[in-house]
Amino acid sequence: MFNIQQQPPIYDPEAVQPMRDELTYCGFEELTTPEKVDEVLSTKNDETVLVMINSVCGCAAGSARPGVTQAVQHEVIPDRITTIFAGQDRDAAAHFRQTYLSQYPPSSPSIAIIKNGEVLFMMPRHHIEGRYPDEIAGDLIQAFDTYTKKKGPSISEEKYKKLVHAIECGSKIPLNEA
Repeated sequence: MFNIQQQPPIYDPEAVQPMRDELTYCGFEELTTPEKVDEVLSTKNDETVLVMINSVCGCAAGSARPGVTQAVQHEVIPDRITTIFAGQDRDAAAHFRQTYLSQYPPSSPSIAIIKNGEVLFMMPRHHIEGRYPDEIAGDLIQAFDTYTKKKGPSISEEKYKKLVHAIECGSKIPLNEA
């Protein structure tokens, strides 16, 4: 149940669960509250933290989630890989954007690498839309090679091969039945 002080989710939690599971299956930690966001990101411990702002949109399903899950199979990855679901974890997303991404316009999906509270790398939605997962992964891997040093991958190759990407979209636009 949701705390009365928190904004309720926009989307049906059951409907978006596969979109969340896709990332947690690959080792992503969910940041569902402002407190959890600060617990992970405000610490000055020289850890690199990847934050994926997840979304129900088609570019999250077709590009961002497949790209980021592929990237975290690289030989070096951020120290922590995390996710916040826009439209679900609304207070966490708003706090993250205001506190850590204030120099960037709100963007869902988006992917950031943060160290000691500072943004090292940012991939906003307009760098995701219309691109293939391999292209997203390639950009992230370049950033990992530049900014991170933890030994990857996030999960075993055998487990990764079993990953099923959630391709649902939250769009209410009816299909053209022509």
